[in-house]
Amino acid sequence: MYKKWPLSGYFPYFYVKGCFNMVKKVTEGITISVETFYQPDYSNPIGSEFMFAYRITIENNNTFPIKLLRRHWYIIDSNGNHREVEGEGVVGVQPLLAPGESYQYVSGSNLRTEIGKMYGTYQMENQLNKKLFEVKIPEFQMIVPFKLN
Repeated sequence: MYKKWPLSGYFPYFYVKGCFNMVKKVTEGITISVETFYQPDYSNPIGSEFMFAYRITIENNNTFPIKLLRRHWYIIDSNGNHREVEGEGVVGVQPLLAPGESYQYVSGSNLRTEIGKMYGTYQMENQLNKKLFEVKIPEFQMIVPFKLN
């Protein structure tokens, strides 16, 4: 039997175990790093339900402070099904990062297949001149570990 997440959209750090994939991308002076984790206790392979957590680190390498305003995700499973998710901030906040600061959060995504991928963008605001700019979230794979053998 598999467990349901205790709260929708809530992925505490202690559920994150066994990173098997990390990617990194720099756009407009912002480094985005992504680590992914399969969540077997919250998956039901017989029912084609596969839960993944991902940890994102956002680093501001600019000389000006930034604010993350919005996110836009593309989620694709190995059957070719596409989903888009967009909205304000990340995990309920719009983090403000001074030069040299970083912000980290954990979230998750469910798939109907054992393999999938995600990528997307963040809309950021330069806090000095209020100009908006887009930062790319690198594509990352979500693969159940037994598919890697």
